[in-house]
Amino acid sequence: MLRIHYAEYEALRAHGEETYPHECCGVLLGKNEAGAGNHVRQIVRAGNTRTDSAHNRYNIAPQELVKIQRQARGLGLDIVGFYHSHPDHPAQWSQTDIAEAHWLACSYIITSVEKGKAVLTNSFLLTGTSEDDKRFEDESIQIDMAAKEKERGQA
Repeated sequence: MLRIHYAEYEALRAHGEETYPHECCGVLLGKNEAGAGNHVRQIVRAGNTRTDSAHNRYNIAPQELVKIQRQARGLGLDIVGFYHSHPDHPAQWSQTDIAEAHWLACSYIITSVEKGKAVLTNSFLLTGTSEDDKRFEDESIQIDMAAKEKERGQA
């Protein structure tokens, strides 16, 4: 299971809407909680460096990923996953997504953005022991509404 705070969940969906009709991408920072899965505490937007087909592919520059990893360590967090959008396509992983996924035990969130509006968000856990046997498994998303409830209480 993937746990994520409401604000981060909404922010990654908004990122997909903002970059439409191109794919957005970013990194999930948090902790892997033994037996409870990945817990996202912060998202970091990343630039999509795919200039050849940004409408249906994404890439995070290695230099940017190293910078984000250092940022995570400074916060006492780890990279627990990645997110991207699928403009006018389902929130399901593609053959390209699995081929380009290399961080085992990380969550990969995909948001379907139809006509500029985020519609559905799914998460997939990259499992396996090596590149040869890696695979995506469906992963449920638990949205922590505490932050939203706190906002309502202050309104």
